[in-house]
Amino acid sequence: MKIKVVNPNTSRAMTAAIGRAACAVAGPGVEVLATCPAMGPASIESHYDEALSVPGLLAEIAADRADGYVIACFGDPGLDAARELADGPVAGIAEAAMRTAAYLGGGFSVVTTLNRTTGRAWDLARRYGLAGFCRGVTACDVPVLEVEAAVDTVVAACRAAVRADRSDVVVLGCAGMTEQREEIERRVGVPVVDGVQAAVLQVESLVRMGLRTSAAGEFAAPPPKPYTGLLERFAVGVN
Repeated sequence: MKIKVVNPNTSRAMTAAIGRAACAVAGPGVEVLATCPAMGPASIESHYDEALSVPGLLAEIAADRADGYVIACFGDPGLDAARELADGPVAGIAEAAMRTAAYLGGGFSVVTTLNRTTGRAWDLARRYGLAGFCRGVTACDVPVLEVEAAVDTVVAACRAAVRADRSDVVVLGCAGMTEQREEIERRVGVPVVDGVQAAVLQVESLVRMGLRTSAAGEFAAPPPKPYTGLLERFAVGVN
């Protein structure tokens, strides 16, 4: 089985950390390929960044075949489009983390990076039907590309969120926190869920069960049509 984990930003260092975390939980016989696009934002910290990350992300989804895919950004950018394009199941790390956290307690707190991204986390919790489990979203106010080295700040934000929200579980709201999970859990004292690892295991489970995204309706392949300009090469089903 091959699972492709796509970091939608262009940071190779962050992609390598994501790959290590994904490999650490993948089951026997599972090959994990962690990649990032050749084009796009250096980090995703705004709606603008997210929108412009999607073409590069979709190019990575289409670049080679895999049994399943993970989108390793907590905004789950391009998730619906990737499900239309991919042959196997696709999981976003926000959805995977929130669904996993809902198994572990009566409510969870999301701890994310910049304050401006908290609204997106709430939007996703509502979209996935998990707003009733999400007791709060807290920003540690550390940029995405600096968060890996800011574990003390992340821990402090997690502790504050657990106290303020009376949460049973913490969801890490950035793929850049993935290798901090065990240390954060040890220091905070409640279960801490990393979406990268949760998504890898959920995709692996779907593949092992022989399940894939339904093509009966909304997630059928995109209808063939020409694209123009910079997006010309993204046309699907057009010779």
